[in-house]
Amino acid sequence: MNRFNHKTILVTGGSSGIGRAAARAFAAEGARVVITGRDAAALEQAVAGIGNGAIAFRNDAGDIGSAKKLAADLNARDIRLDAVFVNAGSAKFSAFADTSEAFWDELFNTNVKGAYFQLQALLPQLNDGASIVINGSINARIGMPNTSVYAASKAALISLAKTLSAELLPRGIRVNVVSPGPVATPLYDKLGLDKAALDATAAQIQSQIPLGRFGTSDEIAATVLHLSSPESGFIVGTEIVADGGMSQL
Repeated sequence: MNRFNHKTILVTGGSSGIGRAAARAFAAEGARVVITGRDAAALEQAVAGIGNGAIAFRNDAGDIGSAKKLAADLNARDIRLDAVFVNAGSAKFSAFADTSEAFWDELFNTNVKGAYFQLQALLPQLNDGASIVINGSINARIGMPNTSVYAASKAALISLAKTLSAELLPRGIRVNVVSPGPVATPLYDKLGLDKAALDATAAQIQSQIPLGRFGTSDEIAATVLHLSSPESGFIVGTEIVADGGMSQL
């Protein structure tokens, strides 16, 4: 299929995991892809794997100045966007009793403030009829211990998709959310656990998934592409949960 021929797509946090899988999938269907991330080396490697004229910009997802600079850089190259996948974010966990103000601010700055002001800065670069997909999480819908701040930040994004959809409809811009369940990505390697603890954690999580396995980045990317394409034109301000049944059954 070539659903995205002659389209330009921005994927924030596109150098690894779900973001990188989505960027590859968009490019495979004809899109010119722009990715962002903090690590220059990872961005360079990702661009080489995406192909089809992909380009990358360094960007700090939680910094408003960085958000404005990205929009300015796109404008300087006369790049207008047909879809945006707001994927950049942080997943860190803390027990309620141990959570500090700094921890709260870090997650909300990256996951909520970053997404909000990045989209605001990008408004002039969005073509009418563009699609915005935000990466949520099933943690916004289940009571998992030690995730109170992370879950709240993702719940805020689900609400944001609804309000922005209503506000941007006059331009035909749709905003939706994909909320993954447990997905096998490098994110799990960043939890600060040794291999034994990581394996035990993974096994415990997997036991709660009705399908009996973790999802893959490619499976989430497929949903992102669906929400970004004209075939989902009647889906507005909603959330698609892709979690192997974890929050549903």
